Amino acid sequence: MKFIVTEKAPKAIGPYSQGTIINDTIYVSGQIPFNVETGELETDIEIATLTSLNNVLAIVEAGGSSLEKIAKVNVSVKDMDDFEKINKVYDAFFKGHKPARALVQVAKLPRNSVIEIEAIAQI
Repeated sequence: MKFIVTEKAPKAIGPYSQGTIINDTIYVSGQIPFNVETGELETDIEIATLTSLNNVLAIVEAGGSSLEKIAKVNVSVKDMDDFEKINKVYDAFFKGHKPARALVQVAKLPRNSVIEIEAIAQI
């Protein structure tokens, strides 16, 4: 097992890694919409969705893979009423690539974030 570390995504805020590699699979830890350039947590759901997706992709790429090899995405949201806005950003981000996905509303996310996204990718 290898641990992924990249400055292009938020540092882990607990006892876990940004991602792990086992054989030819990358497991990306949940990414809240922390903007690594500004140091701010994004709260607008569309900007937050894109930020979390970019954080996931940065870790996938640091592990030696690409967007097209993302096989599964789990999305946790604060408000299911944001579903359509999330889907719009998600669809544009993946450009026709359609990994399996779960999207659920949860009671609370780390740092009171509006969204958290994790993924599984093939190398």
